[in-house]
Amino acid sequence: MAHPTLAVVTGGAGFIGSHTVDKLIAAGHRVVVLDNFSTGKRANLAQHAQSDRLTIVECDVGHGIFAALAPVTAKYGPVERIVHLAAQVSVVSSVANPMTDMQINYGGTLHVLEYARASGVKKVVFASSAAVYGEVTTLPVAEDIHLQPMSPYGIDKLSSEYALDYYANVHGVPTTALRFFNVYGPRQDPTSPYSGVISIFSDRAKAGRPLLIFGDGGQTRDFVFVGDVVRAIVSALGDGNSRLIANVGTGQEISVKELARTIVELCGNKSPIQHAPARAGEILKSRARVDRLRDQLGVVAETKLVDGLRATLA
Repeated sequence: MAHPTLAVVTGGAGFIGSHTVDKLIAAGHRVVVLDNFSTGKRANLAQHAQSDRLTIVECDVGHGIFAALAPVTAKYGPVERIVHLAAQVSVVSSVANPMTDMQINYGGTLHVLEYARASGVKKVVFASSAAVYGEVTTLPVAEDIHLQPMSPYGIDKLSSEYALDYYANVHGVPTTALRFFNVYGPRQDPTSPYSGVISIFSDRAKAGRPLLIFGDGGQTRDFVFVGDVVRAIVSALGDGNSRLIANVGTGQEISVKELARTIVELCGNKSPIQHAPARAGEILKSRARVDRLRDQLGVVAETKLVDGLRATLA
């Protein structure tokens, strides 16, 4: 995106969304945040309170976005790019409430795509997930392997990918789907039941409280720093790469029990590590193959885990 543009970020008051807004505004773009503030926080955008480049609209994307955006486009002109991050992000919650997950995650994506089709949006970038893969036998996980999601959350993310491809193929809406692995970093709310394990472990370790691991801790994850994720999003927002699906990860993995030990060590205390029964729908091993991220989007995750953990703990 060489020239300033009007970009919409759904879920823009959330963890990844607010970092994306920071990057877009710093690059000179005008940004509209659509967020229902169920998990997003206005405080995440407070640094732009005096900026004329940010418009915040309280809106439930799952109920449609035409009305929410009409006053903005009347004032500033058409939306050119959309980053669709708004979602219900808990696998556990999706297992308990599959209908709600479908309405928010798949339904929300359809509303975004319908708006993009009707309004001639130049690119939609969708936050998909490694949850579409399910349990895999070969690592690293490549984008073209057989997909078998193990949760309603993964099913609805995959369904959304199919919808993106349909709108690109049939209606000519340029789309890119990014399959996020385990994203972490500053602003991830450790008090939320939807938070990632790093923010929860970090919060508890700083307070000297026990770190709770579900299962034996041997499950592995590819943890990718939010700054690297945002670089992938902004690259994907540019022209080209329509119908691309790309993993966003580091290509490295670490076990949850090793992660817990590392965080306790960085905090310099003696928080005990405890175990609870494994959770339904949780995969055991995860590590991204990142060739497409590098070759198609020109992005390589640069942040080492220990450096990202220090930034998160700070």
